[in-house]
Amino acid sequence: MAEYKLEVTTGDMKYSGTNDHIYVTLFGTEGQSERTELDNFGTDFSTGTTGTYTLSTNLSLEKLLLIKVEKDPFCYLPEDEWYLSKIVVTTPEGEAILFPCYRWISRGELVELRGGRGLFQVFCLIMYYKYFFCFTLSYFSGIELELKGLLGSAEKWESIEDMNKIFWWKKTTMTEYVSEHWKEDDFYGFQFLNGLNPKVIKRCSELPPNFPVTEEMVKPFLEEGSSLQEEVKAIYSSLTRRRWMEGIPPRAYNGEPLHVTAGLCLLYLNPENKLMPIAIQLHQQPSEQNPIFLPSDSETDWLLAKMFIKNVDSMDHQAVQHLMKTHFLAEVYTVAALRKFSVIHPLYKLLIPHFKSTLYINTGGRKNLFGPDGSSLGYDGLTELMRRALSETTYSSLCLPEDITARGLESIPNFYYRDDGLNFVKAVVEYYYPSDSEVRKDNELQEWISEIFTHGFLGNKASGFPESFHTVEEVIKFITMVIFTVTVQHAAVNNGQFDYYSCVPNISLLLRKPPPTTKGQSSMETILETLPNVGETVNFEAMVCLLSETYSDMVPMGSYPDERFQEPAPKQMIKEFQAELSNFSEAIATRNLLLKIPYSYLDPAHIENSIAI
Repeated sequence: MAEYKLEVTTGDMKYSGTNDHIYVTLFGTEGQSERTELDNFGTDFSTGTTGTYTLSTNLSLEKLLLIKVEKDPFCYLPEDEWYLSKIVVTTPEGEAILFPCYRWISRGELVELRGGRGLFQVFCLIMYYKYFFCFTLSYFSGIELELKGLLGSAEKWESIEDMNKIFWWKKTTMTEYVSEHWKEDDFYGFQFLNGLNPKVIKRCSELPPNFPVTEEMVKPFLEEGSSLQEEVKAIYSSLTRRRWMEGIPPRAYNGEPLHVTAGLCLLYLNPENKLMPIAIQLHQQPSEQNPIFLPSDSETDWLLAKMFIKNVDSMDHQAVQHLMKTHFLAEVYTVAALRKFSVIHPLYKLLIPHFKSTLYINTGGRKNLFGPDGSSLGYDGLTELMRRALSETTYSSLCLPEDITARGLESIPNFYYRDDGLNFVKAVVEYYYPSDSEVRKDNELQEWISEIFTHGFLGNKASGFPESFHTVEEVIKFITMVIFTVTVQHAAVNNGQFDYYSCVPNISLLLRKPPPTTKGQSSMETILETLPNVGETVNFEAMVCLLSETYSDMVPMGSYPDERFQEPAPKQMIKEFQAELSNFSEAIATRNLLLKIPYSYLDPAHIENSIAI
């Protein structure tokens, strides 16, 4: 048993004291304490007094990082604010740590107090913020950046090398690879398949009329002796959806509007099975001020063109593919389930573990994910982008096999996102719905899907989303899509954020200068002026660092820690599913050993069971 002595000081201003119940939870590098009420014999928390309390834990929490303070009402008395000056904690090891507060605390308010020796507050602070303020800077990252004098700086970067040295403590094999290879065309193409946004690429059966790429332009980049017409089977495109971006005003920057360009990028699968960019047009309509950039152009012209394509891709990734199509759609499924399913309904039991923490994360993240100045479009622009994207979202685009087929990517090699997309549902649904008639007469099931169709997809029949279920197969398909969305798809667009975004030249939500309108006028200085400044860069990178954290309480895909099913059959199905995931995880690990760039984001061991971050 480990004992912590807490000295709690109430302010000496008038009415600083309180009669309410005060609870604390201690967080350390080795765990957290129970939520404990501070209650001695007699009166507690009187104005200008210091009370001493003892809190016990089974084992030492090691380095103490954070105190959570909560205040609940005493009986039915009216609001009774409390002014907490400070808490001093003496640990079992004899170390006294000051936790300053010096502020009023109201009922129902959560207050987090950090110890005075900032650099020691690392892991548990991040773990704690997962629940209470997920989309803020990691405290440890913030301290590191503050020590370097980077936070808030409006200075321009002096070199690309300086940009890639922001964090000295947070590096991965992948971040090192990205910082070394971000300029290379084959790595640029690789990211369209296995980077953060594998949903944007599709095969071209013909070139769009507003993208006048000629044979002469691209012949040097095709297989020797072949022509553009002959190679069309190996041509793919990243065609940013013009109607989604057109007319959305970008946010202002230093009094002037930023520039968002819904460009087009042509990619070629060469004989070495590498996907290479071979032509880029930065605006939808061709003109003399909208040249087609080629790999044979100057290095900085070509880099700028690629950066502007990735800028728009990043906004599609974060706002549409990540926030809207995983977080917010999961919220629709969750709210409808909580409203329409009873807790004993088999689909409630199947789905509720996959909805854990999603509503809380979404509520905290709505305005904090980017902030008003986090991207070229700004918060209002990204919201409008999501609104437009939702109006064109189809049911089939959320179902992996149909989406892959529609984009013509069934056979493109080295597409690990496609190969690793796995989930289960069939056996459980068929166990509870042995016939189609059981589906049709399940009122809870029908009300659930009706609410999703009406309120989530606004009754849009053109989307192809079901408004009712008639067959077992329809239920299986929809439940599979839901579980895939909140596990596999979210992992695909979330888990690699720090790996790819940590190198800002590789991909950035914000570009400060307009896209080039002529060739031969750029330099490395132009690129540095176009990329975010020092303060903008470090704010963004600290955010993606936090968003990519793996927490100690992560529940991996296929885990069902709460025993909800009583029948032996579904229990056995879950065990078989878990065994299948384990085998799949081993297969991915074996494959990755042979890959120059491993793809582990869809390893079941790395996929969370719900959208909880």
